Amino acid sequence: MDIIIGKTIKKDLSSLKQLAGKPTTTDSHNQNQGMGSLPNGLAAMGFDAEYENTLPPGLVTEQKIARVTGVRKNLFLVNDGHEEISAATLGKLRHQAPGTGIFPATGDWVVLDNGRIASVLPRKNALSRGASGRQGKKETAAVQNQVIAANLDWVFIVCGLDRDFNIRRIERYLTLVYNCGCAPVVVLGKSDLHDSPAPFVREVEAVCFGVPVHPVSAIEKTGTCALSAYLAPGKTVALLGSSGAGKSSLVNCLAGQEIQATREVSAHVGKGVHTTTTRDLICLPGGGLLIDNPGIREIAFWDVAEAADSAFPEIDTWANCCRFSDCTHTGEPGCRVREACLKGELEQERLDSYLKQMRELDYLAQRQHKSADRVEKERWKGVTQKIKQMKRHGKIPR
Repeated sequence: MDIIIGKTIKKDLSSLKQLAGKPTTTDSHNQNQGMGSLPNGLAAMGFDAEYENTLPPGLVTEQKIARVTGVRKNLFLVNDGHEEISAATLGKLRHQAPGTGIFPATGDWVVLDNGRIASVLPRKNALSRGASGRQGKKETAAVQNQVIAANLDWVFIVCGLDRDFNIRRIERYLTLVYNCGCAPVVVLGKSDLHDSPAPFVREVEAVCFGVPVHPVSAIEKTGTCALSAYLAPGKTVALLGSSGAGKSSLVNCLAGQEIQATREVSAHVGKGVHTTTTRDLICLPGGGLLIDNPGIREIAFWDVAEAADSAFPEIDTWANCCRFSDCTHTGEPGCRVREACLKGELEQERLDSYLKQMRELDYLAQRQHKSADRVEKERWKGVTQKIKQMKRHGKIPR
């Protein structure tokens, strides 16, 4: 079931669970069936009849539509399936107040007006997070939304089987993806570092219920065939993971050539560096579309939904058996979740991760229900910071 929220079309979480583990294997004839009215170029870029039905009648034939394939400082790369050009946004998009409307992101469908982006079409989903960079400040919670990619069929959560491997981080990625109405797939890279990645696969499957888990090695080119099923012609997949997880190496392996630059992970601290600095949509030889992203250091939530329950389904089931409907699972009598911990049915670390995420989501929900005074205060705070920055750079007199 599709739920229309603002200008974004989101998938019901229950339908995402049913979709998990079922990549589309429809042949190209069936994929293009019912798309006779679409230009061939748009179909190759992922525009299908199902998405066209969500748009106003006649829009495709009356307007020039393209897809954002890259985001640069002041320009966007857009592709209509025939050519890729650089395009700036019209003033109404460039100067709109933060948080209003939709600003173009990689994967968006946009309407062009004389080579400039006039508007952004409604998104079927958007992978987003709270903007990073709040560390060391009074308010550590994210206050702005950062769209990573839009209009996705799958999200590959990439985690390397080296020092990057972290179950708790995978849980947070899973909550982030579910929260954005996207379908997750866990990709365990660098499987060549171990004789058998099976123990890691079992450990991840134990916390990612119903989510496909695939061990791969970009060096030995093993396990990538299983990923090809998700990258059918016209299907869009985004990569999500920390620096050094092996995202760019995976892109090069799937593309069959060196497209993205890669660097070695530090042998001393086991961390990667930001080699990929832009978000780009890459057309693969088989017709699939892959969005590579810079590594993520902070996994800050933004969208508020029932994603934590979806990422922790067993805790949600036990919570329904608690004596009190508003049980916080921290010490109330008759708490079935705490009982599961005492019996060894649930790991304490997993419960701690769940409670931490619920606290973050509750706080975020309270922040997003802002009063008019708070919205105005935050708007002028941004203006003041911009003026101070301009004064430091000598653009305006002190």
